[in-house]
Amino acid sequence: MNSEAEKFAGVDGAKGAWVVAFVTGTTVTWTECASVTEVLEETRDCARVGVDMSLSLPERGYRVSELEAKTFLGPARSSIFHTPVVDVLDAASYDQACSISRAITGKAISKQTWHILPSVKAWRDANFDPHKYVEVHPECSFRVMSPTTVFSSKKTGRGVGQRLATLMRWSEHVGLDDLPLGPAVDDFLDAAAAAWSARRFHIGEHRVFGTADPSDRIVA
Repeated sequence: MNSEAEKFAGVDGAKGAWVVAFVTGTTVTWTECASVTEVLEETRDCARVGVDMSLSLPERGYRVSELEAKTFLGPARSSIFHTPVVDVLDAASYDQACSISRAITGKAISKQTWHILPSVKAWRDANFDPHKYVEVHPECSFRVMSPTTVFSSKKTGRGVGQRLATLMRWSEHVGLDDLPLGPAVDDFLDAAAAAWSARRFHIGEHRVFGTADPSDRIVA
């Protein structure tokens, strides 16, 4: 399997849109998509695609993959929002979503989780191959990529510099001159990290949080 000749992608949400990082060999380029449908179209020729979004939802409780990823992240564990139970997607308001979640799990959902529910639903409703599109958490990817780095928040200049330096050790050319104007810099970095994990998954070098089954799996 010659992974250097194949194309991989990583996807990260960006304020109602999606940033897609494409990796061919050691070159990273980016584009912006308005919908999940557009993401699927743009990545149709990719061997594997890493997605920074919940691609499966539990019927009750928390997913094992998220619990394991939180343990791995340690002080950065708050960067993972627990995926809500599937019934929450039918809620018409935040209060109703909390009521549904409490009835099933005993706990409400966070406001952050409520705000990403449209994106979770968009992927749930999309017709994608779960063996090609794999769930990734970029903070896990960066720490697997550079295990000796003590990463600062990705919202800080130091954190951005650390992540960019980590990516530059892996990629010879990072196309920063071609970045779309809208998304924040951390969205681009997260998308690139997701692409890195997608390639690792493709060649069987990935780390798994959860199970081998797509219904409860995060890869790094």
